[in-house]
Amino acid sequence: MKLGKQTTLCDQAVLTGIGVHSGLPVTLALHPAEADAGIRFVRTGLPGSRDREIKVDTRSVTATEFATVLGDASGPLVSTAEHILAALRGLGVDNTLVEIDGPEVPIMDGSAAAFVRAIDHVGLKSLAAPRRFIRVLKPVSVATGDAVAEFRPYSRGFRIEAAIEFDHPLIGRQTIAYDGRPETFRRDFARARTFGFMRDVSKLWSAGYALGASLENTLVISDSRILNPEGTRFPDEFVRHKVLDAIGDLALAGAPILGLYRSVRGGHRLNHAALSALMADTSAWTLAEAEPVRPARGQGDLAVRQAVPAYAPDVS
Repeated sequence: MKLGKQTTLCDQAVLTGIGVHSGLPVTLALHPAEADAGIRFVRTGLPGSRDREIKVDTRSVTATEFATVLGDASGPLVSTAEHILAALRGLGVDNTLVEIDGPEVPIMDGSAAAFVRAIDHVGLKSLAAPRRFIRVLKPVSVATGDAVAEFRPYSRGFRIEAAIEFDHPLIGRQTIAYDGRPETFRRDFARARTFGFMRDVSKLWSAGYALGASLENTLVISDSRILNPEGTRFPDEFVRHKVLDAIGDLALAGAPILGLYRSVRGGHRLNHAALSALMADTSAWTLAEAEPVRPARGQGDLAVRQAVPAYAPDVS
């Protein structure tokens, strides 16, 4: 892989599973794409054999209630997109076409691990175009009740600092930081599963959610114990999954972010609100290009320069 160059997949990768909310079977295929294509979803199998395609950005979010739902003026296109987006962004995939024949990305085991394995299996290749980044220039924050999220300038690339707090003896307050590196993502965050409380199951089912949820794809918590026989994969798997979700939700920026994202009691709605606030303030960020530099021994950094013209939210 060449430093500073955009990437795509070397070959097609196909996964099958069910949607955690719909319970419906679905096949998802990741295709290589050309430079500057970005991440796009195409929905197949619609009535009338009419496919729909959207490019991933902040404007493509139509709902954030229990998952990140993408769509356009015609309505929702695909839901629960956050885990595949996290895998793509976490591994540094800039361009791909995500083809899906159902209304929801397959939940797999509740984490991004299956998507990571599929991407690693086919591998990545460099493209000729330079990678572009969104560099945060000044603080931007949003708050909803006691939930707070903010972007801040950060000179060392991308970083997430997350804190959660649940009034439950098995969770309580948990904090963790993510350094933006693919190897850290694979090792420390990709396997963290979505979680839910047993007390909420009836309410979710009656509202038409979690119809495909099971102990095979969700970390389920009762009042006193973890119901999954294998227990947790990490002592703090709950906050790690919140970081996984944030990585996926922030992929909706349309390019990797150079900055610090701090989230307290966050979720999909807060992530999207913070990202939308950042992108709406064109004085708070700029587009930058990465250039290969001659690294010092033992180093592998990128020089980043401001690109002209500046990127704006309405540029496709």
